[in-house]
Amino acid sequence: MSTREHAITEFKRHFGDPPAFVVRAPGRVNLIGEHTDYNDGFVLPLAIDRAVWIALRPASTKQVVLHALDLNQSAEFSLKNIKHENQEWVEYVKGTAWALQQAGYLLAGWEGLITSSIPIGAGLSSSAALELAAARAFAAVSGYPWDAVKMARIGQQAERDWVGVNCGIMDQMISALGRAGHALLMDCRSLKTNLVPLPPDMAVVVLDTATRRGLVDSAYNIRRQQCNVAARFFGVPALRDVSRDEFDAKAAALDPVVFRRARHVIEENFRTRDAVQAMSRKDAAKLGRLINASHASLRDDFEVSSPQLDQMVDCAQQESACYGARMTGAGFGGCAIAIVQSEAVHDFCETVTINYQKAAGLKPEIYVCTATDGATTSAI
Repeated sequence: MSTREHAITEFKRHFGDPPAFVVRAPGRVNLIGEHTDYNDGFVLPLAIDRAVWIALRPASTKQVVLHALDLNQSAEFSLKNIKHENQEWVEYVKGTAWALQQAGYLLAGWEGLITSSIPIGAGLSSSAALELAAARAFAAVSGYPWDAVKMARIGQQAERDWVGVNCGIMDQMISALGRAGHALLMDCRSLKTNLVPLPPDMAVVVLDTATRRGLVDSAYNIRRQQCNVAARFFGVPALRDVSRDEFDAKAAALDPVVFRRARHVIEENFRTRDAVQAMSRKDAAKLGRLINASHASLRDDFEVSSPQLDQMVDCAQQESACYGARMTGAGFGGCAIAIVQSEAVHDFCETVTINYQKAAGLKPEIYVCTATDGATTSAI
């Protein structure tokens, strides 16, 4: 049974009748371009075949009634008086409703059952997927037209101003705008995007370390503050505006920690654009070298890796079929990714699983992911 059919079946079981709509919003992995999005830089994510699904029907009141199947938890709130109550997962839905109302949307209530195939806290953007799925649900029952970029901004506002994570726009944009078979080069300042086809002989493998992190309580917001300090030092709106020459000429006067943070962001922007050129030339070896360099920079300059992420990346990079591997997401735990020769991907997954278990003492979740379309709605 597909996740979609499972959501429909469980909705009937919980609410007594079939749903009117099913919405879906995917998670993502980022090939390269990490911690560049909130510095107005460049990123190269793809939407993956793991997603948040909501089966729902309109309500006759202004209430939103929810059941999270995977957590076996229920919650509800009134659209007339949305209150922040720190109730974890439901705050992402509340925040999306609040941001939509702030933007002038008139919202109708609904009843929904939520299920997800995205591991929570793994760095695959389960939160942005939930925000975009909620936005799709509100659009389905409230009748407003779907504008993918505008809804991505709504999701970002929910996460920043309601949940409290000062995130960039990448996760919401790829969940809204993903395209099957493609990565998406995104300029996080202009929001201009270009689709980049994935080479057919290259598999993208997600390497879940079986460790988790909490973004709000982590050093994520500290990293953002450090980047802002560096941008002010250079007198620019964001670090994407600093050239290599300017950095080399002036950066020695920075605090050593801020120096390393800025160096990562500036070089990562160059790596991301170089990666697109490598993909256009079908040069998987060059792409792999850039991905490896990205991990080293995230580990040493931005300091957002972890022992388990480093162990996983080492296990992947030691395999001859692996072009490159790095941590993905905000860091401090969660997932790495690897790009691997397609014909050798099965053996790669088996070997890395065994070697990581030996190295870390943890059982990983390793799977090949497929690039999929962004958030969708279907009527039942």
